[in-house]
Amino acid sequence: MPKYLCLQRSLPGAAPDSARPSPAQLQAMYAKFNEWREQFQKNLTDMGGRLGAGRLVTSSPVPDGPLVDVKELVGGYMIVSATDIEEAIRVAQACPGLVRPGSGVEVIEIFAPA
Repeated sequence: MPKYLCLQRSLPGAAPDSARPSPAQLQAMYAKFNEWREQFQKNLTDMGGRLGAGRLVTSSPVPDGPLVDVKELVGGYMIVSATDIEEAIRVAQACPGLVRPGSGVEVIEIFAPA
């Protein structure tokens, strides 16, 4: 079954969502997330996560900054298995909290080495 990389990313020109959910809202979000995870268990190859610090590796010296920090563009990732990109999109869209105001999910097919 093909695999797809799902990148949660900021949308150009969108203001970051700074609203913090209440404890009750968090509990409801986690319950919905656990239901989603059970529903799509067969599709969830790698639940991924948020991105931490990183460094740019190049064959030449790193150019003087400022460089775009990937964490400013990509909030997290996961890998799903699906029969096609449409199914992968349905899995990503159904994930509670993944698609929010100011962000979206880019779904990209991962080609297996030949």
